[in-house]
Amino acid sequence: MSLTGRCFCGDVRFAIDGPVGWAGYCHCDSCRRNCAAPVAAFFEVKLDRMRWTGATPATYQKTPGATRHFCGRCGTPMAFTAEWYPGDIHLYIATLDRPDAVLPQNHVHAEERLPWFDIRDDLPRIDGFGDPDTPARRSLCQPEG
Repeated sequence: MSLTGRCFCGDVRFAIDGPVGWAGYCHCDSCRRNCAAPVAAFFEVKLDRMRWTGATPATYQKTPGATRHFCGRCGTPMAFTAEWYPGDIHLYIATLDRPDAVLPQNHVHAEERLPWFDIRDDLPRIDGFGDPDTPARRSLCQPEG
């Protein structure tokens, strides 16, 4: 699969050559605050399948081991990487030039959903990030206090 995306102003751009892994909605407090939105929609790809083709994004770390990537000019959130996901990057579906090319498969951190945000799809709702045998999966979007 070949995909491209960009920030609002167009300075930060990326290209992907390869398959998309996980894709879904995240309802955790950290992602909501980072995006100033009631939910964030991510997809995962391997870092060796993705490259920045425009300006290199600025980064911010609040949670130890987790880095958020954003446009230093317009502020658009672009991606999330974490030490507990070596070799992976999670990009925002809305940054794709064709956001209809990647379909969310589930809702993670559903227990943190805002009560007024009405979900009317039939996708699975997962408390935390899923696989209870993988601590890193539970800590994708740790509350940042």
